[in-house]
Amino acid sequence: MTTGTPPRKPATARRSRVRTFLPLGIAAWVVLEIWLATVVAQAIGGFTLFLIMVASVVLGAVVIKAAGRRAFQNLNETLRRRQQGVVEAGEQRRGNGLLLLAGLFLIVPGLISDAFGLLLLIPPVRVALSRYTERTLEKKMSAATPGSLGDAFQQARMHQPGGTVIQGEVVREDEYPGPRRDDGDPRPPIMP
Repeated sequence: MTTGTPPRKPATARRSRVRTFLPLGIAAWVVLEIWLATVVAQAIGGFTLFLIMVASVVLGAVVIKAAGRRAFQNLNETLRRRQQGVVEAGEQRRGNGLLLLAGLFLIVPGLISDAFGLLLLIPPVRVALSRYTERTLEKKMSAATPGSLGDAFQQARMHQPGGTVIQGEVVREDEYPGPRRDDGDPRPPIMP
C-alpha cells in the first residue's frame, strides 16, 4: 500500500551551481533590462527608444546574415582545399561564433544586451575574448576525468588533423585466430 509520498532522492544528487543560479541570473537580467528601458524612455522619449530598439534588431539581423555568409564561404574554401589536398594540420580558421553571438545580443530587445552586442562587434574585444575562451576550454579539457563530458571532447579532438593520438587496434591477417579466407571465395572482401 502506498502512502502517496514521493520517494526520497539520494543524498548524493546535488544541483550544480549553474543550474541553481542561472534562472536567478536570467530573471535579474530581465528585470534590469525593463527597469533601464523605462528610465531611458522617460529621459529620451518612448518613440526614440522604440526606434533605437528597431535599429538594433535590424543591425543584429545584418550581422548574423554576414557572419553566416562568411561561415559558408569558409566552409566552401575548406572543402575546396581538402579536395586539392592543400589543408595544413595547424591551419588557423577564423570563427564566426562571436559575431553570431553579437548579432543575437543585438536582436534581443534591451539596452544592456545591445551594449554587449556592440562590444562584441569590436574586433580587438572579439579576439581577446576568443583567446580567453580557448585557453579556458583547453585547461578544462586537459583536467577532464575519464568518462566526463570534457573527456568526450578530448576524444573527439583526436580525430581532427594534427591530433596526437588516434586510438585503435591493428589486426594482422596472419595473426587472425579464425579460419583463413580462401582465394576461391566468391565474396569480395569487405571494404570500409
